[in-house]
Amino acid sequence: MKVTDFTIEPVERKVIQSFVHKWHYSHSTNGVQQTQCFALFNDEKLIGAMMYALPSMKSTASKYNPDNPLRCWELRRLCCIDDTPTNTESYFIGRTLRWMKNNTDIKKVISYADKTYNHEGGIYKASNFKHLGMTQPSKVIVWDKKLYHEKTIRNDRPYARKVKAAVDSGQAYYRDTLPKHIYMYELRS
Repeated sequence: MKVTDFTIEPVERKVIQSFVHKWHYSHSTNGVQQTQCFALFNDEKLIGAMMYALPSMKSTASKYNPDNPLRCWELRRLCCIDDTPTNTESYFIGRTLRWMKNNTDIKKVISYADKTYNHEGGIYKASNFKHLGMTQPSKVIVWDKKLYHEKTIRNDRPYARKVKAAVDSGQAYYRDTLPKHIYMYELRS
């Protein structure tokens, strides 16, 4: 099995959502309002998934692409099955970036590597993303063995109301997290 044998296709969220829930370290797509999803296949078998979206905070897009924040996307989820060959993730990222350059007017892509999960951003470095620094430490809400960003309870979505109720009742609690690495890839200057 070689990475060049794999196929990558733009897909609807429903094609990859359960795969992301199984294979991504967060086991969640809550709060991800995807803009473009991709699937990585080995023959007909789904072996990887990726979700790009507008950054969850408008100020983030404005910070990294002030001329037109809507032309800044965030790589929100990337996961592959465990036994893929070396360089699978960077190959997958590279192919999706090429697709975006040819099929969208996106200028910049940002992503984060979460030190809380021992992620340093090696796949972003291998994919020629530029390291921009670190975020501030933050907090997550721990509930039912899942982690939710502390800002989850600020929206009025059904899952957010449930998380807030769990915090209020003491079933959920806050936990500190480490800073995240910030990476950016310029599709167009």
